[in-house]
Amino acid sequence: MDFQEIKYQSIKEKGLCGRYITYTHISEILNRLPPEFKVEEIGKSVKNLPIKSVTFGKGPKKIFMWSQMHGNESTTTKAVFDLVNWVMANSHVSNSILRTCTIKIIPMLNPDGAEAYTRVNANNIDLNRDAQNRSQPESKILRDSFEEFKPDFCFNLHDQRTIFNVGRTSKPATISFLAPAFDEARSISKSRALSMQLIAAINRELQKIIPYQVGRYDDGFNANCIGDTFQMLGTPTILFEAGHFPDDYERECTREYIFRALITALHEISSDALGDHTIEAYLEIPENNKLFYDILIKNAHRINPITYAEQEAIGILYSETLDNDAILFDPRIESKGDLEEYFGHKTFDCLDDMNFEDLKKQPYWNTL
Repeated sequence: MDFQEIKYQSIKEKGLCGRYITYTHISEILNRLPPEFKVEEIGKSVKNLPIKSVTFGKGPKKIFMWSQMHGNESTTTKAVFDLVNWVMANSHVSNSILRTCTIKIIPMLNPDGAEAYTRVNANNIDLNRDAQNRSQPESKILRDSFEEFKPDFCFNLHDQRTIFNVGRTSKPATISFLAPAFDEARSISKSRALSMQLIAAINRELQKIIPYQVGRYDDGFNANCIGDTFQMLGTPTILFEAGHFPDDYERECTREYIFRALITALHEISSDALGDHTIEAYLEIPENNKLFYDILIKNAHRINPITYAEQEAIGILYSETLDNDAILFDPRIESKGDLEEYFGHKTFDCLDDMNFEDLKKQPYWNTL
């Protein structure tokens, strides 16, 4: 589909921005949706916060998606509300999707984790490792919704850290995908093949707008992960991972790319076009590597020759902390030594006088 036809700023959900997205933020939006969007409370979290779903469309092809399974991963939540706005704008493509598909979204599975800005739920459990035990109310709600809805496709929506790059390149993995395995051998079943073909279709479109910034996640099998579990049950499942775009720590650029990935996926399913894409095209997507620091400082011996050895580098990662409903990015030294193979989202070379002067102006200078 032609991305140029979509005027993103006109459909972007203005009520959601930044990294800190809670149930309060989304409830206001859900409450004002028109009747053709069926909003239901499908259960409650550990701390008794509502967990809601929104269902729309009248077609036979069923797509089920959920976001903020990890409470501090909010980019895809913003994107699904952009998707809802796009559907309400009544374009030719969106109307076609509504005729052929029924879409069910849980925009925030872990509202307690969202409130606390943590990966885990209020019982300190990672819901994406609870697919078999289903020890948590949120895990039971997701599985019950899956069994009741009986989807043809599942979209498991997440964020990934800034450390990921594409292959061996210096390109950040702005979006990554995975067709989860369903067994230890990482075999390719019919459902997994469909997942791969759908990812190949999405990647083809994303390459037009973020070339070389799409990665493929490691497909190691873990039956406790929800994607692996749904794949085991024979439902094509895709893991979406929203990652870093240059200078976009609030992930407002990345949300647009996730939105465009979602509408591409829905269009491909609606159009019965997956046969146009191959498993090989999926496998050609480079795997992620973890070669990025938020800040990379080269030749750190110029800062302090006693502390740092000749030609030693410093790798700094941001720690995200919640402070008065805002997310602060606190730089902390992660590594030092020979970091020649690594990249920085921001890089300083202390042997470059201008770079060195810029580094001395940074708020973390006195911690080095």
